Amino acid sequence: MTLFAEVRHSSSAKAPLVLLHGFGGIGAVWEPVIRRLDPDLPLVLYDLPGHGRSLDAEGVGNAGVMARAILDDLDRRGISSFHLCGHSMGGAIAGLIALKAADRVRSLTLVAPGGFGPDINHEALRRYGSADDLDALSAAIAAMVAPGHAPERSGLSGLVQARRLPGAVDRLMTILKSFLIERDGLMGQGTLPFSAFAGCAVPTRLLWGTEDPILPVLQAQNIWAGAELTLIEDAGHMLIEEAPDQVASAIHALLAKD
Repeated sequence: MTLFAEVRHSSSAKAPLVLLHGFGGIGAVWEPVIRRLDPDLPLVLYDLPGHGRSLDAEGVGNAGVMARAILDDLDRRGISSFHLCGHSMGGAIAGLIALKAADRVRSLTLVAPGGFGPDINHEALRRYGSADDLDALSAAIAAMVAPGHAPERSGLSGLVQARRLPGAVDRLMTILKSFLIERDGLMGQGTLPFSAFAGCAVPTRLLWGTEDPILPVLQAQNIWAGAELTLIEDAGHMLIEEAPDQVASAIHALLAKD
């Protein structure tokens, strides 16, 4: 089964923006950011392997496996160059795509990305990935945002439907296990090959919430030279919901340099 992606075409010759959601998400979670982008900007909005309408697609695995699957799918669609934005696990995937195909990636926006350090709140992610009704999902997301923020329950219906597909929760648990690593008795995540980014010429912007309860904001210090860093005060891990204006502005800033 091929990957599902919602594709928004444009009459312009602009390179499309490819959006990669985080663990347990679906492409539709980007809607708060999309509403703030140029309506004429072409988009490729993936459900990542093992998620939503790509539940049974090839490429289920860790970030490296998914990166190869996304690149193969972009080849299949005839998309030779693109802008790239990824959140959380999708950020780790986006970073690896930029390494594998730097000549094709016009810009890279990383939103609280995975892989920037070993520490990760895997217990909160496990609760989030196993939630299959509105109350459980709302409670799980509430633990991933900064104090004072609350998830919009009205926007969670698509996620609930995705979780109720046969085998969906089991598939998410398999994916979670694929990127967790036990070190000295502690569970953490795999990390990106930072030394390989030293010569990366792809214009890059990193965004991180100062109150992120899933991935510590101190991991943002691992950003490579030449990339720009924006810390978002009083925001947690779910920046697509908590800070859509800042995410959209970061994307706009990189698109304007193209």
